[in-house]
Amino acid sequence: MWLLLAFASAALLGFYDVFKKHALRANDVVSVLTLNTLFGSLIFLPFVFLSSTGRLSPDQLMYVPVCGWEVHKYVFLKAIIVLGSWLCGYFALKSLPLTIVGPINATRPVMVLLGAIFVFGERLNLWQWVGVLFAIFGFYLLSRSGKKEGIDFRHNRWIFLAVMASALGAVSALFDKYLLAPVAAGGLGFNHMVVQSYFMFYQFLMMAMLLLVLRRHSTIQFTWRWSIPLISIFLCAADFVYFYALSLPSALIAVVSMIRRGSVVVSFFVGALVFHEKNLRYKVVDLALVLLSMLFLYIGSK
Repeated sequence: MWLLLAFASAALLGFYDVFKKHALRANDVVSVLTLNTLFGSLIFLPFVFLSSTGRLSPDQLMYVPVCGWEVHKYVFLKAIIVLGSWLCGYFALKSLPLTIVGPINATRPVMVLLGAIFVFGERLNLWQWVGVLFAIFGFYLLSRSGKKEGIDFRHNRWIFLAVMASALGAVSALFDKYLLAPVAAGGLGFNHMVVQSYFMFYQFLMMAMLLLVLRRHSTIQFTWRWSIPLISIFLCAADFVYFYALSLPSALIAVVSMIRRGSVVVSFFVGALVFHEKNLRYKVVDLALVLLSMLFLYIGSK
């Protein structure tokens, strides 16, 4: 079950990346991200209200239990980590091709894998290890293909921000496992709806304050685009499926994270068709290795 949820989350994330790229072109990053967090908060607000008024019962999937500061302090910390990743990622995506940012972001599962092994003691079988190695090699080749576009990976600040976004995203993924895994499995056993509903709300508060401060000095004009609300819709759907998968006792964060990075396949092909990005002939071969890695991970987790 958790494996299929991971693949569903990956597909949704792919379209989320595409809508981000469309919304950010020649646009104000802080304004777009603030609206993203606002719409995300509004999506979950009805479930918080219905739960607090008793119209949703604890046995229903969308129920949001009432929690104290002992829970919210962890959710607030997650919001800070994710917001740091998003700020870096949004600025990078605005200035770099989608077929460059995707492969860089796809290195995140390697960081998560190391953390899952050393922090949570997860163990992968042979099929899963083969899938991981194929993924690492495929992502490496994708990054090499990106160099053909004349981007100096060592001295480009947008590349640095993309790498930082990936690293913070890996920290967030490991923290998700700790928050959502059952107590018997070494986690805190938090309700996935609590985490998803409130971390988006806390991010909106932080972004609203940042926007108020920066708008006085920003010279970049904001342009409304239809893709802005779609960022929030697809992200919330992808995260809901992801959080629910991690809440299942048998879920392996290393495998879930690797599969979610398969979103690069969706964003790659849409980027090719919509944004007409370059060097696609070389990148298609590299992407085949990514798909092969997903197959090995699926077989190994059956």
